[in-house]
Order: sequence, then structure tokens, then C-alpha cells
Amino acid sequence: MYPDFQYLFHGLFGINAPAWLSLFKTFGFFVAMAFICAAIVLIKELKRKEEQGLLLPEYTSITIGKAVKPIDLFWSALIGYIVGFKIGGIIGNVAEVTPNPVAFLFSMQGSILGGIIGALAIAGSRYYESKKQQLPEPVTKRVAIYPHQRISEMVVIAAIGGILGAKVFNAFETWDSFIKDPIGSLISPDGLTFYGGLIVAATVMYFFAKKHKIPFRHLCDAIAPALLLAYGVGRLGCHFSGDGDWGIFNSAYVSSADGSLKLATSAPIYHQILPEGSEYLLNHFGKNYFNVYPHLNFPAPNWAPRWLFAMNYPHNVNNDGIMIANCGSETIHTYCSMLPIAVFPTSAYEAIVCIGLFFVLWAIRKRIKYGWHMFGIYLIINGIERFTIEKIRVNYKYNFGFIHPTQAEIISTLLVIAGACLLIFYKKKNTPVADATTT
Repeated sequence: MYPDFQYLFHGLFGINAPAWLSLFKTFGFFVAMAFICAAIVLIKELKRKEEQGLLLPEYTSITIGKAVKPIDLFWSALIGYIVGFKIGGIIGNVAEVTPNPVAFLFSMQGSILGGIIGALAIAGSRYYESKKQQLPEPVTKRVAIYPHQRISEMVVIAAIGGILGAKVFNAFETWDSFIKDPIGSLISPDGLTFYGGLIVAATVMYFFAKKHKIPFRHLCDAIAPALLLAYGVGRLGCHFSGDGDWGIFNSAYVSSADGSLKLATSAPIYHQILPEGSEYLLNHFGKNYFNVYPHLNFPAPNWAPRWLFAMNYPHNVNNDGIMIANCGSETIHTYCSMLPIAVFPTSAYEAIVCIGLFFVLWAIRKRIKYGWHMFGIYLIINGIERFTIEKIRVNYKYNFGFIHPTQAEIISTLLVIAGACLLIFYKKKNTPVADATTT
């Protein structure tokens, strides 16, 4: 696995890459790529709906040529100080920061000199730009702002809301671990629940759309393909970093001491390999887990690569599982864990399926006749995909007596029902999408 870019360069090129590359985490890179891909797709779809007349601009008055206010310079200097304080701290303490950059960003550590340089640079730049554009008489004019021009606001708002929601919902999924260290869990770079992020991001986007008079149904329809693409790209990050988002055990394979997989000569004796109450089990199943060791015995067929059915995620970013022999003696290896028994790589499955489903939605988007229908289709296929993958995925299960669903199974079922309701009940009530074939 490639928990950070140092591992990535080492794995791809076989070189001992510089230590500072470990600041860049593989999962974070793919999350950033997911947002970029989603933004590109959303801009294109918003522009198409604007051409159809479904999304109209918001008019606002702006004044140009004014001198910069002292309060604006203050806030610029403050932002510059914080950025410089942290960047300077990272540069001066690379070895200490690289294991957990997120924790460092939320700490009080940093460089005062870097902060001063950052404050002067940002405030000075703001003052210089203002002086360059200043007019003898400021001019006020009315401008039209189209929804696609607000994409940076949408991405920032959705990102903040999504990450907060993902963290909160993950806390409920991993409650035993969360209550041991709530603050550490919240600022940890791992531990994100997609549906939590989706629900909270959708809520904040509703209020954003309402504020700027953007029809929410058309915004949801436009963002549906982007959500699938972003989810698929994000799951690639889960897979390549080994962030714990994997499936149940494939008991056909067990790990060798060096981190490689081998065919099991007999069925794994789980109580010996994974002792009852071990940290691994508690982290992934909770203390009240059911079907204590969920597994399938499925050797990879000869025509398929083994990784498609069995992986033990050596050097995973969470340091989950058991130690790899002699790992500490290698130059770059601070991630020295592997899973003792192979698992199904469900994050890879979801990446492949969701990126494929994105192309399906993208192909049919111009044929959709009514508002909400594209989003309804998205909810249905997303819910079915996630409900299906949960059958072979490791997750905490709730005990409702006769059923033991996961959080994702509950939410995905509700999403399928909601999507079906949108398709069934929002036909005659909505004006058909104008000129649905317009590019």
C-alpha cells in the first residue's frame, strides 16, 4: 500500500524518496482529486442548465476602485500569519509532522517567524492590489452572477459540511474507539463515513441554494453525476492507502511474515490468529459484534488477479493488524502493519462500480424529462450499490433483535425509497425540463 507519497515513489520507482514527501498523504490526494473532478463535472452541467434557462443569474451590486479598509488588512494579516505559522512549523519539523499532519494543523505548534513573514506577505499583497485598482471615484455597477460562477463557494461549503458530517457519523459507527479519544478521533485524517458527509453537505447546500435563489432540484440533478464520480475517485484513495475500508475476511489466504499472501493449507483458526477481544476486532466490529469472524473462503480463479479477491493491505495507513517482520529496519517504513488474513478489497470494487455508474448517468442526463429525476436515479443506484457491498464489508452492526443492519444499510435503504418516491411522485407536479437535448 501507499500511505503517503514517499511510499508511492518507493513502490513505483524503487528509490528512497526524500522524507518530506511523506507529508503528502495518498488518501488526501485522492480526496482532493475527487473534489476537482466533481467541480469540473458540476460546472459543465450547471452551464448546460443555464443555457436551458433552468438556472438564472443572481444580480448584485459591486463597488470597484475603493481603498482597502484597515479591517480588511487586519484579517489578511491574520490569515497570512496562521498560514505562515503552520507552513514554517512544517518546514522546521518535517520528521515530527509527517506521521499526522492533520493533528499538527490543529495543534498550537508552528513557527512565529514563519507567521510574521506570512502576515507581511498576504497583507502587503492585498494592499498592493488595492492600490493598483484604486480609482479617484469608486464605481458601483450591477453584475449577474450565474450558479456555475459560485462553484468555489459550493466546493468549500460542501467540503466543510461533508467532512464534519463524515466525522460525526463515523463516531457513531466506531463508538467504542471514539469515546476513548473523542478529540483525537475527530482530527484524525482517517475515519470518514460517506453517508454522513452526504447528508450534512446536502443540508448546507440547501441553505446555500436558498440564499442565492438557485432552484434546489436543478442543483441536485446537476450534482448527481459529480457525486458518483467523486465517490469513486475517493474510494481509490481508500484502497491505495489501506485506510480500513475493506471487506470481510477471505479465509482462503493468510499472511506470511514478510507481508505477502499465501494460500491457507487449512481454514484459519480465528481464535488463535485474532484473539477474542483483540484491538483489531474491537476497532472494526465493536465489543458487541455479531458473527464474530465474518468470512468467505474464495480462492481467486486462475483467470483473475489475486488482488481482486484477496488483499492483506501491507503498510496500511492505519497501522491495522499485525507487524510485518523486519519492517522497522527499512528506511522509509513507519507503517509496518498488515492484516493477518486476507480481506475482500471492497473499496476497489466501489471505485470501479461508481466510476462506471458515473458514465451511465452522464450518458442519460440529456434524456431526463423532469426535475428531481436525475437525483432520484442517483439515490437509487447509490443506495443499491452500497447496500450490496455492505454484505461483504466490515462495519459495526446495530442490534435490533431479529436484524443486525449496519448504519450504511439503514441509510442506503432510505435513499432507495426516497429516490423511488422522487421518480414516482414528481412527474406531473413538475414542469418538464426545457429542451432536454440542448448541449
